[in-house]
Amino acid sequence: MSGDGRESEGGEEEVRGARRIPGPRGAADDLDLASVPLPPLPPPGGTAPDEAVPEQSTSKPERDEPEPPAAEPAPGPGPGPEVADGGPEAGTGAEPVQGPGPEAADGGPEARSPELFVSSAPVGLPHQVLKALLGAWALSACSAEETAAVEDHLTGCAPCADEALRLRDAVGLLHTDGSLDLDPTLRTRVLDGCFGRRPARIPVPEWAAPYDAETARLDALLRDIGDSEWHVPVRLQWFEEERQVSRRTTVAGVIGHLMAVDGLLSAALGLDDPLDGGKAPLDPTERTETYWSATRRPPTRAVREPWRAQSHELIRTASFAGRNVAETSVSYGAFALPLQDAALDRAFECWVHGGDIADAVDYPYPAPSAAHLHRMIDLAARMLPGALAGRRGAGLAGPAKDLVPAGAPGRSLHLEIEGHGGGDWYIALDSPAAVGAPERAVAQVALDGVEFCRLVAGHISPVEAAAGQEGDREAIRDVLFAAASLSRL
Repeated sequence: MSGDGRESEGGEEEVRGARRIPGPRGAADDLDLASVPLPPLPPPGGTAPDEAVPEQSTSKPERDEPEPPAAEPAPGPGPGPEVADGGPEAGTGAEPVQGPGPEAADGGPEARSPELFVSSAPVGLPHQVLKALLGAWALSACSAEETAAVEDHLTGCAPCADEALRLRDAVGLLHTDGSLDLDPTLRTRVLDGCFGRRPARIPVPEWAAPYDAETARLDALLRDIGDSEWHVPVRLQWFEEERQVSRRTTVAGVIGHLMAVDGLLSAALGLDDPLDGGKAPLDPTERTETYWSATRRPPTRAVREPWRAQSHELIRTASFAGRNVAETSVSYGAFALPLQDAALDRAFECWVHGGDIADAVDYPYPAPSAAHLHRMIDLAARMLPGALAGRRGAGLAGPAKDLVPAGAPGRSLHLEIEGHGGGDWYIALDSPAAVGAPERAVAQVALDGVEFCRLVAGHISPVEAAAGQEGDREAIRDVLFAAASLSRL
């Protein structure tokens, strides 16, 4: 080169043997970057030897085809715009090659691939596709593009927005922190509601309603216990004269006892007696012993079905028979009761023995409804004068002090029952034919309703029963022991 920077005539020959600048490379937008092989890396720990840069061989364009425009050279190490003698490449007449700009050198937009840019605009999907995505969107299972498209669609489509709101509410229920287990008392509450409110297909007489309810409650208990629990020991308790006695049996044995005594009502209604009414005794205790001794094997849960069928048949027959059957006499051997009172007596015993079974298998078993419990207490109160006269005849009670004509008011004890099924009763003390009257009351006893029934069932002693006592002490003792004497096996 001359000092003025212009090329000399023989410049081309002078630089022919020197190292040359690499030829122009295609722009990043015009190349498939994935198909371009990467150059080998220099060995670590030293500088690569200064080798001659190989010449770039580019394919010649086809004849009559325009050459592609030259692109800016890619960044990389290499000689500057001047060669060995400090001038531009000889014979080309081109401007000196400029190095990469600051943006290209540090990976700016000119050097980046267009595939690296992801648009955040919502995807244009049809309505049916967006509607099908609502479930996945509610569960947060859509991609970012699908989520943007669905949410953009919901702003303009009211039906889909309503559906999305319902789905989101449903998803909230799936992630609740509360327990999904049912309340353990739910079944008992539902059964109580059904027994108290559900009308029967055949109108059940009012006097048979307690027996219908108690057999249904006991049947629900038996349905819940397992096979092994039918052989759990159960202790039956009652009073004889002045002492409490007991008998040990099983859950299945208790149901057999109930079925044997219910046979007295079946015989009165003309139905089949499970113990063959022509030969079986009438006394409830003797009937039970006969049934237990006749079974060759210990009774199992198979006894439930005949007892259940028998109770259903009793209720059905009484319902179809109407009012005329209510006064039919049912003999218990030593005494007799009209059918309406006998059904109430069987309801009472069904509840008491249901409680015995529930205690043995650790099962909740509440008292009957207040209306039914009140009628059971009333039956016991009406039977007390006769029981008191029987004990007096056996020398177990004090003598009568003021005999009056039948139907006249006589000396009385005021029995006050508190709480569940409570009320006031006046018990004639001297004669079963007399009438109890408030103006002739000589004593008063206050008892809880359930506690009084436990006394009548023989489950507690007379001494432990009275919560409040006032007046004639002998009259109070005689009535309490007479109430305990009503119990039996």
